Amino acid sequence: MVDAKDMAEAATRDAPPLRDADGAIRQQFVETVSEAIAGRDAGLLRALVAGLHESDVGDLIEALDPERRPQLIELLGEDFDFTALTEVDDAVREEILEELPPETVAEGMRDLDSDDAIYILEDLPKEDQAEILGQLSPPERVALARRLDYPEQSAGRRMQTEFIAVPPAWTVGQTIDYMRETEDLPERFFEIYVVGDDARFLGAVPLDRLMRTKRPVAMSDLMEPERHVVRATDDQEEVARRFERYNLVAAPVVDEDRMVGVITFDDIVDVIEEEAEEDIKALGGVRGEEELSDTVWDIAKGRFNWLLVNLATAFLASSVLRLFEGELQKMVALAVLAPIVASQGGNAATQTMTVAVRALATRDLSDANAWRVIMRELAVGFVNGAAFAVVTGVIAYAWFQVPGLGVVIGLAMICNLIAAAMAGILIPLAVARFKFDPAVASGVFVTTVTDVVGFFSFLGIATLWFGLK
Repeated sequence: MVDAKDMAEAATRDAPPLRDADGAIRQQFVETVSEAIAGRDAGLLRALVAGLHESDVGDLIEALDPERRPQLIELLGEDFDFTALTEVDDAVREEILEELPPETVAEGMRDLDSDDAIYILEDLPKEDQAEILGQLSPPERVALARRLDYPEQSAGRRMQTEFIAVPPAWTVGQTIDYMRETEDLPERFFEIYVVGDDARFLGAVPLDRLMRTKRPVAMSDLMEPERHVVRATDDQEEVARRFERYNLVAAPVVDEDRMVGVITFDDIVDVIEEEAEEDIKALGGVRGEEELSDTVWDIAKGRFNWLLVNLATAFLASSVLRLFEGELQKMVALAVLAPIVASQGGNAATQTMTVAVRALATRDLSDANAWRVIMRELAVGFVNGAAFAVVTGVIAYAWFQVPGLGVVIGLAMICNLIAAAMAGILIPLAVARFKFDPAVASGVFVTTVTDVVGFFSFLGIATLWFGLK
């Protein structure tokens, strides 16, 4: 007689692999999991999912139909690692948490690192946070509630509160024995922290240095007092830059000199990815929090405002064409070629703006080197303008056989690509100077400048060259 366990193992052997050769989730695997959920086959589901890495489980959850996601968690029970919810889109996570009972969420969060628990809680409404926290023990509830009091996107929200701290009088031997005998240690750690009275941070001892030192040496003699200490209120992006600049693996977090947590490089990788994603989306006029799982209405509403601004600036650029309405009627070639000049300028400006915005975000572009970068971009604009002046001039003459038309479009191309370079670098600098995000605010203004300059320079030069009235 075949029992349920044997049937689950046999089904698992026959199941398709999780990912294909390109690393994408296989649809067949998703369908197998969906069938197990529909059949309420918890044994098969555990055999398929329980051994997966939390990142793989997160991708699987996103691939499932929305109604199957909370069912998956309920069927897996204690075998579901709530860390997987930190790997899914915010919208997906919020939908799942709304469907799960607060006691189920609280139970799943008990085994999480504090930074993962906060990541799950922080986007929920206050009343939902309170309901979930109410299911936890008083010490757990107080610790998480204190973390939620720190500003969003701060080091206090990102830190882990699990770390190893010892008094300065301890020796290396005492510290090693303490770590061997204590069960409740962080899952991974890279440094031992030395603290004084009231948990005041004194210094840190890297693990490699600890293991190379003889047992009788005092931790106070071994510690490095000059550390890159992070304050709990520091912005997470600034902390990420510090990690990148000094090649840090971990950094202590203090609140009024009292050590309250530690940030490690795996937390910083997430920060860097989030900030880069926000910048890329902002350059396209997309909300930083927009996810693939968002509804049509939410996405359309989030994109509408910038599209409305773009429409207004497009009318502004078109008004330049109206100034030359008579000239356009006399020479059809001008109407055909004018958008080419404007479009090429827009593309060139976007290149410059992308480099400038990223350099501002990473603090590589500052007052110290701004003038040099501006002159370099102007030189690049002139070189590319001259090159494309020749290309477009030849094409325009061959196309319309109008003497002088190639010269006109060539001069306009040089003017617009220089203007594009200026707009692409100066507008982000100006926006940043006024403490706005250049990634969000620069694009629409840069495009407007290149459209206006492109149309005006081409049609203005044509009017002068051909003597059109």
